[in-house]
Amino acid sequence: MSASVPPESLSAHPAPAQSQPQGLLALLRQAVAGAHPAHDFTTGLLGRAILLLSIPMVLEMVMESLFAIVDVYFVSRLGADAIATVGLTESMLALVYALAMGLSIGATAVVARRIGEKDPERAAQAAAQALLLGVLVAVPVALAGVLGAGPLLRVMGASPWVLEHGVGFTRVMLGSTPIIVLLFLINAVFRAAGDAAISMRVLWLANALNIVLGPCLVFGVGPLPRLGVLGAAVGTALGRSVGVLYQLYRLTRGDGRIALARRHLKVEAGTLLAMLRLSASATLQMLVGTASWLGMVRIMAGFGSAAVAGYTLAMRIVMFALLPSWGMSNAAATLTGQSLGAGRPERAEAAVWRAGRYNMFFLGGVSLLFLALAPQLLALFTREPEVHGHAVHGLRIVSAGFVFYAYGMVLTQAFNGAGDTRTPTLLNLVCFWLLELPLAYALAYPVGMGPTGGFLAITTAFVVLTVASGLLFRKGAWKTRRV
Repeated sequence: MSASVPPESLSAHPAPAQSQPQGLLALLRQAVAGAHPAHDFTTGLLGRAILLLSIPMVLEMVMESLFAIVDVYFVSRLGADAIATVGLTESMLALVYALAMGLSIGATAVVARRIGEKDPERAAQAAAQALLLGVLVAVPVALAGVLGAGPLLRVMGASPWVLEHGVGFTRVMLGSTPIIVLLFLINAVFRAAGDAAISMRVLWLANALNIVLGPCLVFGVGPLPRLGVLGAAVGTALGRSVGVLYQLYRLTRGDGRIALARRHLKVEAGTLLAMLRLSASATLQMLVGTASWLGMVRIMAGFGSAAVAGYTLAMRIVMFALLPSWGMSNAAATLTGQSLGAGRPERAEAAVWRAGRYNMFFLGGVSLLFLALAPQLLALFTREPEVHGHAVHGLRIVSAGFVFYAYGMVLTQAFNGAGDTRTPTLLNLVCFWLLELPLAYALAYPVGMGPTGGFLAITTAFVVLTVASGLLFRKGAWKTRRV
């Protein structure tokens, strides 16, 4: 898929020469340090704008990916049941992440549009309404998770060991829902405004603490208690809490593109309703997509803890690859929203196609790596032959679809950045619920392919989602969406 956009739109309104960094290394330094608050992403060289936004977003996601791998590496030393505890809990946390991402999509669309319109005051109001909405929604979810951890694990088909030893892990992870939601939301506000380097530093801080605290609490290093799998949850919750405190400090100190003050914390009915409308649709979109992961875990659970553990390991490594790609996708969403706010839909379209192309080059290389070295990579995480076999099959099959999904991720986020959350919601519903889950069950059980059939269904859904997204994006209805 290639863009049908005039070449001149790629470099329209170039920034003054003196403001341009000389060379890739200088651009990298500027991206990591953070673009100056006065920098306008709606003008200037498009490739430079994409890189200034995407480099810190990619590095942010790399750190998140690294934590996911390190965390499961240490938990894997406790055995297949411990890995299954993480996998079952994360399948439920997928619903929490869906909520956080849905709220974040609404915040991104509104804040980016206001920044593109050169209205930082209304952008700050939108950010405040997003935070208020997030807290109101997250607290009841956390209470339900803490009280219902045991029954939820039982419904998910947990083994007796998980039901006895893994409930504490699940309670801590689900109980930290407000922290998760705020972490997602505030970082979305920073990225939408163009302060991507701040959100990068937040996750670096939070996940560096996670990486240090996790193994110390799992194995009881020094004066710290040996908590087993529970220690991984406690370390994660503590690291994320520190990250949120840093976010609030940066949001309120007044030197960024978004400067939150006390006056913004009052309820603004119009802004709140617009945010609620966008976030409700976006949350449904994320729920549709992530609930399919919940369904996949339930399908895998029918083949025992080894299958669930193999699925968990394979998906952790898949996410290691996909999370940096979300950085590129989020950059496209920010540019889409800001460009539409500035009245430049042609720049928004050009940004999406170019970001998709960059993403395809990256994920294509990762796909080749995984196809060639899957056994060696998975050997780092498990020595159990059955778990290893399931994980290798899963990683190879899912990574085969990366080249397609590279575009699908960017296109989906572009719709969201434009405020058109309805289109990707319908696409997720069709591709993940009406296609992926029935196909996974049919291939795994009636056809007799076992867990391999489930992995094939995931790849099929990725491909269909990308093709459908590309066709709808070309129609251009997203360009007229009002936010």
